[in-house]
Amino acid sequence: MNNIAILILTALIIETVLNFYSEFLNMNSVKTNLPDEFKDLYDEDTYKKSQEYLKANTKFGWVSSFLDLFILMIFWFCKGFPLLDQFVRGFGYGTVVSGLIFMGIILGVKFVISLPFNIYSTFVLEERFGFNKTTPKTFVVDLIKAIVLGTILGTILLSAILAFFEYSGEYAWIYCYVGVTTFIFLIQYLYPVFIMPLFNKFEEIEDGDLKTSLMEYAKSIDFPLTKIFRMDGSKRSTKSNAFFTGFGKNKRIVLFDTLIEKHTVEELVAVLAHEMGHFKKNHIKKLMFLSILQMGVIFYLLSFFLHYDKLFNAFYMNDISIYAGLIFFSMLFSPISFFLNIMMQHISRRHEYEADKFAVDTTSKSKNLVNALKKLSVDNLSNLNPHPLYVFLNYSHPPVMQRVEAMRKIKG
Repeated sequence: MNNIAILILTALIIETVLNFYSEFLNMNSVKTNLPDEFKDLYDEDTYKKSQEYLKANTKFGWVSSFLDLFILMIFWFCKGFPLLDQFVRGFGYGTVVSGLIFMGIILGVKFVISLPFNIYSTFVLEERFGFNKTTPKTFVVDLIKAIVLGTILGTILLSAILAFFEYSGEYAWIYCYVGVTTFIFLIQYLYPVFIMPLFNKFEEIEDGDLKTSLMEYAKSIDFPLTKIFRMDGSKRSTKSNAFFTGFGKNKRIVLFDTLIEKHTVEELVAVLAHEMGHFKKNHIKKLMFLSILQMGVIFYLLSFFLHYDKLFNAFYMNDISIYAGLIFFSMLFSPISFFLNIMMQHISRRHEYEADKFAVDTTSKSKNLVNALKKLSVDNLSNLNPHPLYVFLNYSHPPVMQRVEAMRKIKG
């Protein structure tokens, strides 16, 4: 085992232990007393149920994470990577086709291993706590669609990356960077119109008080909104949500049908105001810029390590290949990725506060968004008192109690 292997193994173990520790603290930070802020919405039994949901999910996550790490270690130290590489090279294909087979086998095995966990999560865990609405037929159809779509898009993207690094010389990383960035923008543009409808039904919100109120609010802040969509989220879960997606003429604001059913018109306007706040504050563009910048750095570093023999030796590989190098580099880069993710989570939480403030300022009151967030927390059995370390490592949104307190300070 060389120094690169020791570095990667140490990073994997530290990250696993740190995540386990933060999840343990988070699971044990729950308070038995119901916060006064939620006494008008939660009863003691439902509050207890939310704590049981947290503990069940945490323990389930531990089993899944440790099994993934265990299987990786077995495959790594039993020299699975060189054995797989020899098998793939036996077909006699070039870099691109060999790479697709190599990656396809690894992803296929990973999919098979994760499938029982997905089934258990959907039909046992989520069912136990009253969330699941997914039928076995919907689950299977979703799975088939995801496999077909992932295979098509993944094949296009991976083929391009392998071809660029194989044939484009020293500036291959630049071509990859430009090509992948273009591909991502294209998918983002097409996603709301062609991909999302493959999995859910989207209908324009019908004429009435809700549509009128939403459109009037959009007009008041000079937001170019022509359509608001209802998504059949209840097809799979009772949980509620709203989101903004796409850009250009394909941008959409989507409200789950479960959200519409459980909230007042005023609360839904406040939720819409929050989503529009992200757009008005350029949060989407900022995060996209940071992601694209990060991707450029990744491809630049990748160009140095893609043929680095000590990286391949760390995985007992004697033959250097671009496709195996992509996987090995991703594992070498994981510690940096871990810290970059923490930074992105911090930025995202700050954006959520800014979007909340925008919603409160433009609707002239905090009450409606506060009520909407509280109802969402109750409906989704959210943890009201997450541990600060767990929030720091994992939360893209601030804890609901902190968001409520921040809004209370702006306006009553």
